Amino acid sequence: MAFGRFNHQTLHFRDENPAVGRTIVFANSLGTDFRIWDEVATRLGGRWPMLRYDLRGHGLSDAPPAPYSIADHVADLIALLEARRIEQALIVGLSVGGMVAQGLAAQRPDLARALVLCDTAHRIGTPDTWNARIEAIRKGGIASIADAILERWFSVRFRTTRQAELAGYRNMLTRTPVEGYIGTCAALRDADLTAEARMITQPTLCLVGEEDGATPPELVRSLSALVPRAAFEIIPNAAHLPCVERPDILAARIEAFAREIMSA
Repeated sequence: MAFGRFNHQTLHFRDENPAVGRTIVFANSLGTDFRIWDEVATRLGGRWPMLRYDLRGHGLSDAPPAPYSIADHVADLIALLEARRIEQALIVGLSVGGMVAQGLAAQRPDLARALVLCDTAHRIGTPDTWNARIEAIRKGGIASIADAILERWFSVRFRTTRQAELAGYRNMLTRTPVEGYIGTCAALRDADLTAEARMITQPTLCLVGEEDGATPPELVRSLSALVPRAAFEIIPNAAHLPCVERPDILAARIEAFAREIMSA
């Protein structure tokens, strides 16, 4: 395990195959940690330098008191990349991690060579839906809404045939620090990255699971329409976490995109 102090936060990260060259950087989703990328990283298999980290409030990173903003998460990632001397990275962000990627690309284009935006958008949900979720967690904890979240995270097939994994991801979700989860809910509630999405000049690949109940395909398609150099693809037999359900497809898409963009 590796830890460092970045933007006044202790962040947990894993720097794999560090080398001179362009790095693939992974940012996790709300209620998860960087282990969601394990199978994708395995399939990329040492061919690329990779950096994975836990967003503030998640995994083993610090969980300061809520609320947070997307700008806070972006500042954390900027500080991490600068400390690791990583420039011109391929940033792969899932859900809120994808919003962090958008914010970073618009603010610091020198750090981002290209983007893979998974199951994310320029705006996710409404203030009312996020405030309702925050209130529910304050009253009953994350466990009180976990089943509804898992229905959006995973396809029907996954939930019925991979029960042990489903239970494990439920544990990951419910063991997320409450302040970290609520803090990031507030960041999502307050974020509208429409202007930032239009500013992104980097080549961008927008991907979404065909059964995603959190950021449905049409929402992700609307993001791709805002980003000037974006392509859009749907991943079959997956919902909100294709890195878990279809790591084979996601890794293949990332590698093909990386070979096309990063070697140019």
